[in-house]
Amino acid sequence: MSAATIFEIHLILGYVPWLLCVIAYVWPRLKTMDRVDAQRAIATLHSFRFFGLVFLVPGIVGPNLPIDFAAFAAYGDFATGLLAMLALLSTRMRPLFWLFVVAFNVVGAGDIIVDYYHGIQLGLPSLAGELGAGYAILIIYVPLLMITHVVAFYLLARPQSKGVRLLAGAVAGSRIRQLPKPRARIRRCAIVSRSLRHLFSTACTSAPSVL
Repeated sequence: MSAATIFEIHLILGYVPWLLCVIAYVWPRLKTMDRVDAQRAIATLHSFRFFGLVFLVPGIVGPNLPIDFAAFAAYGDFATGLLAMLALLSTRMRPLFWLFVVAFNVVGAGDIIVDYYHGIQLGLPSLAGELGAGYAILIIYVPLLMITHVVAFYLLARPQSKGVRLLAGAVAGSRIRQLPKPRARIRRCAIVSRSLRHLFSTACTSAPSVL
């Protein structure tokens, strides 16, 4: 079996375990989460894509790895990682957060698709050995990244389910109910104030008799 054939088999089968894992364990959790929390979880995974710059490090990848493939893959991953980090940092500013969520998913998915195109055009399967340590990135890490991009786009397009909205509303309502009500607090202050006035007046009237 040639190196090119092994690489192609690895590239295809790399999606199978991750699809099974996401369907069985990840997706049931994500679809019940608040939209922001679900996108934050996906952004956390993609924030590690700064590691893609490894494709430009001599000694990690072989000298004959096509520079057109290596450069685009490296900088595309780096840009996606930075955008994912910005999404995580802007969670409290929702318009900015959603802008960065869309940006890192568009840039990240486009990077992977173009990398596949460059790999085919440049005959990367026959040069798979030149990937060096980056071989594991393409076979193990990239399939998960692409699958989560698809999940992120689906969550962006799908309206939040009624059950999740009700759950979020219930949580917010319980937090509000735990706060002390202003009227009750005012009534307690008035009662304490009247009690203090009564004690003071009693003390003043009884003071001459004591003397």
